[in-house]
Amino acid sequence: MKLPDSFVAAWEPKALALLRIVAGFMFMLHGTQKHLGFPVPRANTVDFLSLPGIAGVMEIVGGALLIVGLFTRPVAFLLSGLMAFAYFIAHAPQGFWPIVNHGELAALYSFVFLYFAVAGAGEWSLDRWLGMRRWNEQFAS
Repeated sequence: MKLPDSFVAAWEPKALALLRIVAGFMFMLHGTQKHLGFPVPRANTVDFLSLPGIAGVMEIVGGALLIVGLFTRPVAFLLSGLMAFAYFIAHAPQGFWPIVNHGELAALYSFVFLYFAVAGAGEWSLDRWLGMRRWNEQFAS
């Protein structure tokens, strides 16, 4: 069964926004777990100036920015690089296949964020709202 083109066209930017919001939230949880011990407490604290500490800050801040859709393209590009770096530093040395080296989540995040860097934030975002507001202010007078 094929969906009507009008349905797909209407829901495509909304689906992009939902994916961005959910991915940003799930990604942010990695950082809150590292630095705040939430939602799963950690036995060891993470030093802010260590690689995991810097990654945790990027996960919290970047995830929050993705959730609200602010600076989506540059943030997503940086997070895509972070996840590619994490994959090749932490996972790839343990084996070639992501399912074997437990790097499938890092690889998937990297490509999802790369998609956001190209596609933008979608419909429900501060990027879109601020862009519309600037557009309306510029042409209202």
